[in-house]
Amino acid sequence: MPDWLHQLYSEEGIQRLIYAFGLVAIIGIVFAETGLLIGFFLPGDSLLFIGGVLCAINLLDPGQPPPLAYWTMTLSLCVAAIAGDWLNFWMGKWTGSRIWERRDGRFFKRRYLLEAKRFYEHHGGISLALARFIPIARTFVPFAAGMSRMPFRSFMFWNIGGAVTWVFAVVSAGYFFGQVPFVRKHLELIILSIVFISVLPVAVAAFKRWRSGPPAELAEDAAAAAAAGQRTAPPP
Repeated sequence: MPDWLHQLYSEEGIQRLIYAFGLVAIIGIVFAETGLLIGFFLPGDSLLFIGGVLCAINLLDPGQPPPLAYWTMTLSLCVAAIAGDWLNFWMGKWTGSRIWERRDGRFFKRRYLLEAKRFYEHHGGISLALARFIPIARTFVPFAAGMSRMPFRSFMFWNIGGAVTWVFAVVSAGYFFGQVPFVRKHLELIILSIVFISVLPVAVAAFKRWRSGPPAELAEDAAAAAAAGQRTAPPP
């Protein structure tokens, strides 16, 4: 793992980022992770949890009492998460075919998009809410929903519901446990636990695919995803 990425996932690195840029840093990262395909590696869950902890110990914004800092942050992050998925949805709807035709790069893997499309087709609209709690899926599922021409009203219903649930759940957990001395003392271990629990579903799915995923099915799904993108491409 590159040093800059390790710092981004460490307690010290996240706190340094928040101390330097405050709430703006958290809003920007949440928006980038949910709204841009290249933001899939950003530490959304651990960032929200640490933000809640810093609110509880009055370090996020010392000029505000902790409860006010908590509500300011959660409401702001709900807006950022909703706006990010909204942007990602429209990007999927209008640029899906062009994105799909791109070669794999350092930050873009077509298999992520293919798996997100499978996830969306299997679970339907609720996949947008479920994906909020799963790294990588959190970034690619809204894009896949756009490629699949999900009705916009249905998308916004699950977008808003998922964003509010995710933000309030993780920030509130940080705010509550941030008042526990043991958690404050072992925050690095808590962050690692959050990251492990978050990536566990992705790791299990990858293991199952490695063991039993037939190449023919993968090719068939890839063709279907490309076809879906072509149908959603805007007319010349």
